[in-house]
Amino acid sequence: MTYRHDQIPEIALDWHSKGRGAALATVVRTWGSAPRQAGSQLAISGDGDIMGSVSGGCVEGAVVLEAQQALRDGIPRVLEFGVSDDTAFEVGLACGGTIRILVEPVAESAPALSPVMLRDIVMARAARRPLASVTDMVTWDRALARPQDSGFADLFRADRSGLNDAGQMVTLHNPPLRLIVVGAVHIAQALLPMARLAGYDPLLVDPREAFGAQARFPDETIVHDWPDDALAAIGLDARSAVVTLTHDAKLDDPAIIAALQSDVFYLGCLGSTRTHAKRLERLRAAGLDGVQLARIHAPVGLNIGAASPAEIAVATLAQITEALRGARK
Repeated sequence: MTYRHDQIPEIALDWHSKGRGAALATVVRTWGSAPRQAGSQLAISGDGDIMGSVSGGCVEGAVVLEAQQALRDGIPRVLEFGVSDDTAFEVGLACGGTIRILVEPVAESAPALSPVMLRDIVMARAARRPLASVTDMVTWDRALARPQDSGFADLFRADRSGLNDAGQMVTLHNPPLRLIVVGAVHIAQALLPMARLAGYDPLLVDPREAFGAQARFPDETIVHDWPDDALAAIGLDARSAVVTLTHDAKLDDPAIIAALQSDVFYLGCLGSTRTHAKRLERLRAAGLDGVQLARIHAPVGLNIGAASPAEIAVATLAQITEALRGARK
């Protein structure tokens, strides 16, 4: 079975199910310039195969050895590494520091990570249900938490794994980020691959098959339904961003309305200030209120003077990132 590089729990469960043995290594805390943030994971098989990463390469070898020992004795452990300035520079960091990593073998008996719990995590991820694993770093007791559970809503919203005030490791499993682009135009040809590089699952929607042809968008997922039907089938959520690019009210407006009636974290619409003013008139006539309309980013993208389709795509992805990460000017 083929997995993406970010499907670490899925890979670990697959290795365990096939009798290869599996352990999960999770970043608990790290220095500010580290390339992998808290919650980043590495899967290690019993025979030393790995997928994912917990650093820029400076500690993975030691983590693999500890993971294999954990598979032999069934006991989780917390590793702490001090990285010198010279070593940090070699792996692309500005300075050294410390990194703390939780290593959990997957096994039926406590205190190992239960394959039943790992399977629950994998099933939630497949269904796009946000879930967190909560591990007591002393007793190794574990539980699963959801955004509606007390004290977890802000963590999920910020997508912030790490130690909580009780000293428990909270590892978030938010659904993958998605970018739905309405309109198979030149900007979309640049924006979709850029979004994939930034960690999004991109999806192109355009009922005009001549525009949304596979030859124009090789290797992209293209939906040729009308945007309102397509977005209803996709199921928009708080891990989704929507960008409309057609300039055609018959296509853009239904997508905009669907997005504004959902929990998407970003909605951007192509068009000049004059075009957007007319768009707002139509949307008000359709029954949307001022609070909803204020969620629209238009003209789309950060104001960096972008001119070419690729530059507009850069500006748009930057604005999406700003909305996701809560950046403030």
